[in-house]
Amino acid sequence: MLRKPPWSVKIQSVTICLVVRCHDRYNAFMNDCIRSPIVDGAFYPSQPEQLRRQIVGFLVDAGSGRRNSLTSSVGLIVPHAGYVYSGSVAAVGFQEVANRGKPEVVVILGASHTGLGHWFSLSPHSVWATPLGESPVDKDMMSRLVAAGFKQEEAPFVREHSIEVQLPFIQYLWGLETAIVPICISPAPLSEVQEAARALAKALGERKGLIIASSDFTHYEPDDVARSLDNRALDHILALDVPGFHRLCHAEELTICGTGAIEVLMTLARASNLTATQTVRYATSGDVTGDLRSVVGYASVLLAKENYG
Repeated sequence: MLRKPPWSVKIQSVTICLVVRCHDRYNAFMNDCIRSPIVDGAFYPSQPEQLRRQIVGFLVDAGSGRRNSLTSSVGLIVPHAGYVYSGSVAAVGFQEVANRGKPEVVVILGASHTGLGHWFSLSPHSVWATPLGESPVDKDMMSRLVAAGFKQEEAPFVREHSIEVQLPFIQYLWGLETAIVPICISPAPLSEVQEAARALAKALGERKGLIIASSDFTHYEPDDVARSLDNRALDHILALDVPGFHRLCHAEELTICGTGAIEVLMTLARASNLTATQTVRYATSGDVTGDLRSVVGYASVLLAKENYG
C-alpha cells in the first residue's frame, strides 16, 4: 500500500526559507518539531492583526463557529492561492462549515506541487505555526495512519503552501486548540486512492471531523475556457463520481493541482454518506484582476450528510 510514485518530478528552482525547530528528529514517530510558515507576507499577511482583519473581512459571521460542535463530519474543497485572489472563495466554504459548528479534528489533504515523497505523506511536525499562533497535530490519528501504511516524511512539506494557507481560517474560527492532520497528496492510481480513503475513515473513527481537500482548479486559460473545464470537473465532483473525475482529468490533461486530494475526499465522502454536495462559490482570478486572458479557477465545495442537523 501507498508505494512511492513510479515517476520522477523535476523541482522548480524556488528559494523559500523554512525555519523549523526540531529535537531528536529521527528518533521518534512524532518529534518535537515546529513547521513555521513559509508564505506569510506573500500569500497572506505576516502581521497577526492585519491577517485577522483580512479574515474578518471575508467572513459573514466570524463568531458562529465557536457556538456548537459538529454533529457529523463534513468535507470541504477550498482553494489555496494568495488570499487577495482566492481568500473570499475559501472563506465562504469555511463559513458554511462554521455555521454547522466546530470540528473535533481538521484533516487537511494538501496538493503536492513538488511531487516529492510518497503518494500520501504525513507531516513529521508536532505543531504547525502561522502568524496567529500554533496548531497541534493530532498524534493519535497520525499514529493510526502510520500503522495503516502512510509514510511520515519532511521533504513534501518544505516548499508546500497548500496546507499552510488553510490554517489561519481554522485557527481564527475554531481556536488554536483545534488539532490538525496535515497530509500531502500526489496524483495516484484509483486503487491507492480507495485504500487511502478507507484508512483515513478508519483513523477518524467516530470523531466529527472537517476533511479539507486543498486545490485550485484550472490554471492559466482564458476565463471562458477555465469556467467550462471547471464546470465539467465540478459535475463529477458533485456527483461523487471518482472514476469519471479521474478520467476527465487525465483525458483533458486538466491543470487542477489537487486532484489526488479531491479524489480521496470524494471517496471518503461516498463511503461516509456525505452525499449532500454543493458548490458554495466559484470564481476565477479574473474576477479580482479584471484580466480574463489567463486566469486560475477557484471553488469552494461542501460535502455533508443529507438533512444535516
